[in-house]
Amino acid sequence: MGRNARKRRSPLAVRAVAASAALAIGGGGLVWANFYASAHEKNTTQNSTKAAAAQVATIDCPDVGQQLTDVPDQARGEVDGELATLDQQITEAYQRLATTRDAQTRDASFVQNAVLQPLKDRRANIIDRIQLEITRVGGNAPDSLDGLAPCTGQAVEQPQTNDGQAGDGQNGDGQDQGGDDQNAESPAPGEDTGGDDAGEEAPPVNGGQGGNGPSADDFVDITTVQANAQLGVGANGLPANGRSGSKGTFTTKCGTNGNDNHNTDNVIVAPGVTNGAHHLHDYVGNQNNDAFASDEDLAAADTTCQNQGDKSSYFWPVLRLQDGTQDFDQNNAGGGTEGNVGKILQPVKAQLKFVGNKTSNVVAMPTALRIITGDAKAFINGNANANTNWSCTGFENKVQLEDKYPICPEGSDVVRTTNFQSCWDGQNIDSANHRTHVAFVQADGTCANGFQAIPQLQVRLVYDVPAPTIENGTVVNPFAVDSFPENLHKPITDHNDFINFFSTNTMNKMVKCINTGQKCT
Repeated sequence: MGRNARKRRSPLAVRAVAASAALAIGGGGLVWANFYASAHEKNTTQNSTKAAAAQVATIDCPDVGQQLTDVPDQARGEVDGELATLDQQITEAYQRLATTRDAQTRDASFVQNAVLQPLKDRRANIIDRIQLEITRVGGNAPDSLDGLAPCTGQAVEQPQTNDGQAGDGQNGDGQDQGGDDQNAESPAPGEDTGGDDAGEEAPPVNGGQGGNGPSADDFVDITTVQANAQLGVGANGLPANGRSGSKGTFTTKCGTNGNDNHNTDNVIVAPGVTNGAHHLHDYVGNQNNDAFASDEDLAAADTTCQNQGDKSSYFWPVLRLQDGTQDFDQNNAGGGTEGNVGKILQPVKAQLKFVGNKTSNVVAMPTALRIITGDAKAFINGNANANTNWSCTGFENKVQLEDKYPICPEGSDVVRTTNFQSCWDGQNIDSANHRTHVAFVQADGTCANGFQAIPQLQVRLVYDVPAPTIENGTVVNPFAVDSFPENLHKPITDHNDFINFFSTNTMNKMVKCINTGQKCT
C-alpha cells in the first residue's frame, strides 16, 4: 500500500515568481481584481457608467479533481500532476485579473477575451491529457470532464450574516493543487496584452493587507451570535462519543510547530509538485513531509510527538495576522506573491485527540492512510465539502462558526476545531479524489456501505491573536488562513490534513484504549 517517490515536477516556478513579483504591494501581497457584472453587455456607455461601482471579483472554475473517483493506480501520478497544472493556471489567470483593472474599465470584453477564454483553452488541453492518461492504462474517464474547461468571472457578493447554523462538515477536502504545464503555457500574470496599465496597483478596497481578503463581512463579534453549539457535539453534528460503542480517547502531544516547519507543498494531492498547495502549511509530528516524501521517507523521519511511536504527519494552513508586518515568505511563491501576507501566528495550543464511534468498536487505521477534511476551495466550490469550526475560548460550547472569523472579547482566544472522517472503506489508504476511501458517520452514528469505524482525529488549535476592528466598513488588522489566491482567504476554506504513521504497537494501544473506554496518551 506504500507509495514510491515520484519524479519532480516544476510549476513554472521561476517564471511565475518573477512575474508575480511585479504584483507586490506593501512587501508582497496580491491586489484585488475589479470585475463588472455588466462586462458581457454591448452597451459600452452603460458599462463605463457602471465601472465607477466596480465589484470585486474572482475566478470560478469547476473542480476537475472531484469528478475523478476511479483513476487506475498506474495513472495516478500523471493525473495528479495534471490536476496540479490546472491550479497553477487558475492562479496565473487570477493574477492577470487582479492587475488589469484599467483595461477592464475601458473594455467590457477584456475579462472574457484576455482572461477567461485563454484559461478555458489551456484547461481544455490539460483535461484532454488527463483523459488520455486514464484511457491509456485501460481506465474510463468520465464523460463530464469535457464540460469542465470553462471558468466564469464571479462578482463577490458578501455572505449572509451567520445566523447560528452550525456547518455540516459532511465530507473531506478535494484540493487539486498547483503544478506546471509544459505544453500550454499561459502568459505571464502581469503581461500587457491589451495596451492597458497591466501592472497598475489596485487599492485594498475590501480589507486585508494584501488586498485580496479577508473583508469586513468575513468577521463577526462572537458575543452577538445566537448560541448554536451543543455540548460535546462535533463538526458532523454528532457527539464525539456516545453512551454505547467505543468511549475511550487517545491523546498525542506533538507541539505547536515551534521549529517553524513550513512549506507550500501537499504530498497527498500534489506529490512531486513544488508549491502544490499555493499556501503555507504548519507541520507537527512527522518532520520529513514535503512534496517528494515517499512512504519510506515518512516512516523513517523524526517526529515532534512525545510518543515516538507516532510519526504521523498533521498539517494545516497557517493563520496570519495582517497588521502591516511581513514574514519570511513575503516574496515567495505560496506566500506574499500569491496573496498570503502578514505575520505567521504559532498556535499557543495544538491538541490532537482520537475518539471512538458512537455505536461500535473501532479498528486500526492502516499505515500511510491519508485523510483530508474540509475544502480549501469551498468559497468557489460551495459548502458541500466544508468542515470548518471557528470559535473563541469560553464560547466553544455555545457558538461554532462556519463562514465567519470570530472577533473574540478581551481575554478570549481564537479557536479552530476540526473533526475528521471516521469511517474507512477497509481497503485503500487513499482515493483518486482523496475523499471516497473515507467518510463521516451516518445520522445514527454508524458507517455506511460496509465501511469500518476507525478512531476519529480531532484537532483543536488555539491562537492568542489581537481582535480586529471594523472601521467604516473596513477590517483593520485582520487575521486569516492562507488560501488559494482565488478563494480570497474566506474562513469557509479552512481545512486539515493527516497521514497515519503510528507504529503498529502504538496504533493497537490506541484502539484498545478507545474500545475499552480508557483515556490514554
